[in-house]
Amino acid sequence: MRWLVAAAAAYLVVVLLLAWFQDRLVYFPEARYVTNPGEWGLAYHDVTFSAADGVDLSAWYVPSGGKRGAILYCHGNGGNISYRYEYLKVFHDLGFSTLMFDYRGYGKSEGRPSEQGTYLDAAAAWDYLVEQMGVSATDIVLYGESLGGAVASWLARARSPRALVLQSAFTSLPDIGAEIYPFLPVRLIARHRYNTLDHLSAVRCPVLIVHSRDDEIVPFAHAVRLHAAVSGPRDFLELRGDHNSGVMQSVERFKNGLNAFLGKHPVP
Repeated sequence: MRWLVAAAAAYLVVVLLLAWFQDRLVYFPEARYVTNPGEWGLAYHDVTFSAADGVDLSAWYVPSGGKRGAILYCHGNGGNISYRYEYLKVFHDLGFSTLMFDYRGYGKSEGRPSEQGTYLDAAAAWDYLVEQMGVSATDIVLYGESLGGAVASWLARARSPRALVLQSAFTSLPDIGAEIYPFLPVRLIARHRYNTLDHLSAVRCPVLIVHSRDDEIVPFAHAVRLHAAVSGPRDFLELRGDHNSGVMQSVERFKNGLNAFLGKHPVP
């Protein structure tokens, strides 16, 4: 009986610690930039704008001479925008301008990250593109990587973009948590939902799902479920490589697939 009581107490402590430290398990921001677009030969602008609650956010805007529109990039839960510099080169080569922003608490952006905060940040980035840069909503492609897939899906549901691209995205954060910690009541204690599947079911623009079977963090089955949830035009681009570097390990396939998808859904 003593062993049972001790085991139950230890289990309860683990559950309480998981509930208390959720933010540290979800967000891994870095303040220091590791590079900038200029070091990759890309002209860019350091820009700032404010979210609806007054938090100042930092971003890079990389213009392109092409007329294919603009990509609004929502990154994953680790690092900051400087860790995604390779994407900027791909998008620029395809003729797209790109706005890549940091969520609150990441890079040079103020504040602390939260689920609602990341949604406000994405909405502010959208408004900056439309109101300050004069980009039409029908010219904007939303791109979400991993956790950013939930953010981009939320924004696509709230706005009317030209298209939505989800790379290495999960169905919801509780789904992933339950798979990583099957012995814990993750679904009961999760404060962060990031329900990509729910958002995606209400999206009406064309959607491209990009995923690798080798993804060691977000299983391929998540991509299959997301693809099935799309009610409008949809495509699937399968890559090879792990969660964080699969795109760059399959860069030519990625570039060609993205180009083909967006070519089918051009600027009106």
